[in-house]
Amino acid sequence: MRTAVITDSTAYIPIEVRESLQIHMVPLSVVIGTDIYKEEIDINASEFYEKIRNERALPKTSQPALGDFITTYEKLSKEYNAVINIHLSSGISGTFAGAVQAGEMIENLDVYTFDSEVSCMVQGFYVIRAAEMAKAGAHPDEIMKELNEMKETSRAYFMVDNLDHLHRGGRLNGFERIIGSMLQVKPILHFENKVIVPFEKVRTRKKALKRIVDLLQADAQKYPKLQATIIHANQQQEANEWKTELEALLPNVQFTISYFGPVIGTHLGEGSMGLGWVKIQS
Repeated sequence: MRTAVITDSTAYIPIEVRESLQIHMVPLSVVIGTDIYKEEIDINASEFYEKIRNERALPKTSQPALGDFITTYEKLSKEYNAVINIHLSSGISGTFAGAVQAGEMIENLDVYTFDSEVSCMVQGFYVIRAAEMAKAGAHPDEIMKELNEMKETSRAYFMVDNLDHLHRGGRLNGFERIIGSMLQVKPILHFENKVIVPFEKVRTRKKALKRIVDLLQADAQKYPKLQATIIHANQQQEANEWKTELEALLPNVQFTISYFGPVIGTHLGEGSMGLGWVKIQS
C-alpha cells in the first residue's frame, strides 16, 4: 500500500524537507489590504512582516478552499492508495474539517485525517514522522497510532511580544491590553482543548522565555531524548542565540529553529517567540 502525507502551510516545514520526504502541502492564505497571498508560495515570513509593519488594518487569514483538497486527492489517487492529512488545530481553523469533508467526496483513495491540535513546526514533527513511516512502507493505521502516541508528550508554548495583535484580532479586551502594556506583561500561551489560551502572564520578555525553558527542562528530566524547535516571528538572531544557550543547557534535546509564518504571525505579531517539543519515539 502506498501512502501519501499531506499537511498545510502552517507546519512551516522547509521546502527541502518536504521535497525529500515527498510531503504534499495545501496552503492557507493571508489577505493584506486587497491582495491575497498563498502562504509559503506567494509570500514568505520575512516578506510578510515587512509588508504589515506599517499597515493600520490587521491582515486576514483564510483556510484552503474545499476544491484545493479535492484536486490534491484526485491527483494523488493516481499514484497512491491512501493519504494521511495532518493539519493545524481544528480549534483555530476549519482546515481540518475541510480535509475531512473533501475526503468523504473522493473515491479510490482512503483518506485519514489527523488533528495535530497545535500548529507551526510542532505540527511539523507529526508530518515528518508520518512521512518517514510512509516512505518505509508502514500501513496508515500504524502511522495514525504513532501520531496519537506522539501527542501524549507534545508541548508548545508561545510568548507574545505585543498585545496589540491579540487585541485587534478580538482575542483580548481593551482593559487587559492597557494594563498588560503598562505592566510589561508578556503572556505565555499554549494550546488547550484545541484552542490557544493563556498559560501564564509573566512580567518582562526575559522572564517569560526563562519560564518556557523551565517547562522544557522538566520534560527533559523525564524523558531520555526530546526533539524541540525554537519558533520566532522575525527574530532570527535571538533564535540563534537561544538555540546555542539551550543546546549547552540540555544535551539530551535536539534543537531546530523554525518561524511563525504569515498566517500564525497575523495573530501573534512580530517579535513573538515559541518553543515546542516532543519525546523522540524509541
